[in-house]
Amino acid sequence: MRPLHDIAHGRAGDKGDTSNVSVIAYRAEDWAQIKNEVTAAKVETLFSRFGNVKVRRYELPQLHALNFVIENALGGGVNASLAIDRHGKTLSSFLLTEFQVSS
Repeated sequence: MRPLHDIAHGRAGDKGDTSNVSVIAYRAEDWAQIKNEVTAAKVETLFSRFGNVKVRRYELPQLHALNFVIENALGGGVNASLAIDRHGKTLSSFLLTEFQVSS
């Protein structure tokens, strides 16, 4: 197993209590693995430590990317949260570092 950041990079944003995290393959050859292994259910399990999250996944095959909309992930929203730096950009780093893909 290896971290997702070995084969992908991320982009993210946030609005209110919802985070938007994209996972983008560095190489087209890795797109199939990312698409098969990085499921909404697995991402939801990973982010469940932040509360009762709901995850929707969107595929962007021409960009070799997945986009995840993660509701309830920001502790009430960036301005309402007591957590330090609970922004979407932080959550994209969390996903890329903590999510493991097969070697």
